[in-house]
Amino acid sequence: MAGLFGRLRSVMSARTVASQVFVLQVTVALLLVAAAVAALLVQARSDGEREARNRSVAVAQTYATAPGTREALRGPDPSAVLQRKAEAARKSAGVDFLVVMAPDGTRYTHPNPDEIGKKYIGTIAPAAAGGTVTETVTGTLGPSIRSVASVTDANGEVIGLVAAGITVERAGGAAQDQLPVLLGAAAFALIVATSGAALISRRLRHQTHGLGPTEMTRMYEHHDAVLHAVREGVLIVDEDRRLVLVNDEARRLLALPPDAQGRPVRDIAMDPGIARLLASGRPASDEVHVIGHQLVAVNQRAMGPPPDRSGSCGTVATLRDTTELRALSGRADIAQGRLRLVYDAGMRIGTTLDVVRTSQELADFAVPRFADFVTVDLPDPVLSGEEPLDTGTDMRRIAFTGVRHDTPLYPSGRLIRFVSTTPQAVAYARGKTVLEADLAAFSGWQEQEPARARRLVGYGIHSMIAAPLRARGVTMGVATFWRSQEPEPFDDDDVSLAEELVARAAVNIDNARRYTREHSMAVALQRSLLPRGLPEQTALDVAYHYLPAQAGLGGVGGDWFDVIPLPGARVALVVGDVVGHGLHAAATMGRLRTAVHNFASLDLPPDELLWHMDELVSRIDQDEDTDGAVTALTGATCLYAIYDPTSRVCTVARAGHLEPVIVHPDGEVEFPGVPAGPPLGLGGLPFESSELHLSEGSSLVLYTDGLVEDRHRDIDEGLELLRRTLAHAGGPPEETCSAVLEALLPERPRDDVALVVARTRVLDGNRAVSWDVPADPSEVARVRAEAARTMDEWGLAEEAFTTELILSELVTNAIRHAGEPIAVRLIRDRSLICEVSDGSSTAPHLRRATTTDEGGRGLFLVSQFAERWGTRYTGSGKVIWTEQPLPW
Repeated sequence: MAGLFGRLRSVMSARTVASQVFVLQVTVALLLVAAAVAALLVQARSDGEREARNRSVAVAQTYATAPGTREALRGPDPSAVLQRKAEAARKSAGVDFLVVMAPDGTRYTHPNPDEIGKKYIGTIAPAAAGGTVTETVTGTLGPSIRSVASVTDANGEVIGLVAAGITVERAGGAAQDQLPVLLGAAAFALIVATSGAALISRRLRHQTHGLGPTEMTRMYEHHDAVLHAVREGVLIVDEDRRLVLVNDEARRLLALPPDAQGRPVRDIAMDPGIARLLASGRPASDEVHVIGHQLVAVNQRAMGPPPDRSGSCGTVATLRDTTELRALSGRADIAQGRLRLVYDAGMRIGTTLDVVRTSQELADFAVPRFADFVTVDLPDPVLSGEEPLDTGTDMRRIAFTGVRHDTPLYPSGRLIRFVSTTPQAVAYARGKTVLEADLAAFSGWQEQEPARARRLVGYGIHSMIAAPLRARGVTMGVATFWRSQEPEPFDDDDVSLAEELVARAAVNIDNARRYTREHSMAVALQRSLLPRGLPEQTALDVAYHYLPAQAGLGGVGGDWFDVIPLPGARVALVVGDVVGHGLHAAATMGRLRTAVHNFASLDLPPDELLWHMDELVSRIDQDEDTDGAVTALTGATCLYAIYDPTSRVCTVARAGHLEPVIVHPDGEVEFPGVPAGPPLGLGGLPFESSELHLSEGSSLVLYTDGLVEDRHRDIDEGLELLRRTLAHAGGPPEETCSAVLEALLPERPRDDVALVVARTRVLDGNRAVSWDVPADPSEVARVRAEAARTMDEWGLAEEAFTTELILSELVTNAIRHAGEPIAVRLIRDRSLICEVSDGSSTAPHLRRATTTDEGGRGLFLVSQFAERWGTRYTGSGKVIWTEQPLPW
């Protein structure tokens, strides 16, 4: 027996700490599970009884007020009526009994019919008084929790009682039903706790590797040796802010005395900043402190949560000498910062193809990131897109930005003639950056203007870098960086950075310069191809505006317009648009405008003229398709309108162009619904024309899509805005143009805008007369007589003979060689116009008659007496017209 106890004591003494922890955790888990089961059982029992009381009260009160209960109690036989209903209500409510009784306790109903007529066992006095009573009573069904409620009539008199109850056995059964679940949950919790304790114990055994005291002691000695050998200081401070552990590296970094360990931190002679950090116990992460010539990075963490809310816990602090690392990382940060600066410059400089704006972007970007003031100076030829001169240092200051605005530096816009010894002149001439690290030395830069140079130095500007703007072998100007607020002067590293910034900006400036040159050439070409003035005519009062797109946004496009006088006092209005931008679009626009003039000279109707234009564009496309470097023109649009002031009819046809707008004299604005033909160049599709009858004083508005369409506005919105603007514009055509442009034109248009406003005039009976002529040679004399009378009324008696001769020849030809209907019209405009119309489509030809010919001299005479003559075709025949100059 003694041997057995000895072996048990040996086993207990050999038990590891992990095993003891395991046993303790399992014991605690069992106690907690048992306490939880007991508490849950008590709670379940209490909850069951409370639920039983609540249910019995609810059932009794509900049945007492149920429909039919009051009437049954006043009936001759309440039991016969209520017994069946009470049993049904009891079963549906889940109670053990539901008893209806008289106010004195005599039962009318009962689950056991034998109990009907007997007295109720329990307290009923409070219920008989009109209240409700709940109690636990042993009755015919055994101990039960029951409630009694009163049944009252309309006057509040108690006419009966209702008792409902649940037996204690059922109320306790709910808790018993939960017992298996509770026990199962407790068993599961015990299993989980045991498993967790086993895993923790296993983990602890794994971490200690089953080491005994000797091995743990040896391991501690090794740990202590390593702690003092590492090149990182370690300090441990307890909750009383005493230094309980410090290694050799920490002693060296902080110059701690030998007796520092065990003393309060505030009593130890060390760096004040480190002392405050250790005494405060606050967390720190790579907090740098300067100790002598060393930069020490300190990290401090708490060893655990404080023992209470107001207390503190111990901390562990580590110290690392980062003097050399900081020097290296500082240089790396500077290099990284400069790389970021150069990268950002590429994103911020050169956002547009505009020389001035790109230069200003360079200045704005460099201040204050790199310099306190930046100036950019360019020769005037660069601003207009030309190559800068090889000689001369006259440059204009086009960009200036600084941290202050009261500097003595030259302002923007000034033309500066730099002296040859200045850094700017040297940098421009040699194409190399010049550094003036100390402006106060006055090494020659002050010769530009000595008094201003002294003011600059007195202002605080002490260092300067002049870097040439050089790209693709061309020096286009100089960017100068000035420093005043930072005490350190510019150095060689700053020169390299300045050259990087200027090199990126120079490429963008050169691109903008080249684009400006191309844009200027395109604008010049386009303006040379557009009408420089309006021709003289009396049919329309015309105003126009043409605006090319901004350089760098869309460039010059192919928008164009024209006003072409036609025979018969008529006027043709043309508006067109060629797809694309640049020189090619401008040149194409000129070709189309010339073609329209040529076709208009043939006096073609609008739909036929557009058909010829379509054929022309198709041929141009075919010719240019053979050269891959040229883009086809398909997509050109055109609108052609002819207005006749005598008939007030405007004939309009359009090829893919936006339809015109009519502003009536009363201010009403109308889109007339002119049929839309296909764009020019598609070929094979017909064009339709519309005749618009315009009152005198009406305005015909023609425009291109650049006016109403914008990337921030849908074309329908633009058309509606145009309609509203025209409805309120009023005034002469020039004021209408200004109002429309002000309302619709964006600040920087991306497309050309052409706008034409033409207000109609009418040639009334005092300036135009007409006669119908029967196909009878004798009518020629009547026509001559009418013409002579009309000429006399107009005060043109001297021109009567010539007019009679012309009319007699034309009318005679119409009678002899054409057919009816024949008509004559005289129009007094800027010239005297004679028109003879007939029903034949055969055109007469001018020929030279021989001496033996009896005829053939009529048109020859007409051509001699008239300034111009010609033929135009109509839907019913042709019109022969002549023009004679008037004496005034």
